[in-house]
Amino acid sequence: MATSESQLKASKKYHAKFERVVIRVAPEKKEAIERHAARMNESVNVFVQRAIEEAIERDNKEQK
Repeated sequence: MATSESQLKASKKYHAKFERVVIRVAPEKKEAIERHAARMNESVNVFVQRAIEEAIERDNKEQK
């Protein structure tokens, strides 16, 4: 099934709301991240975002 012009436009508009962050990890670390995310019923993206938010919150509390 071909993607319509309106679908492409909507997709571009959606993706324009976000920035891309690239991280490099060892293959075994990537596998551990994927396994943990799966155990938590999350995507890797959601897990990484949650981990970052929790670390920021914890670090901010420690600095007060």
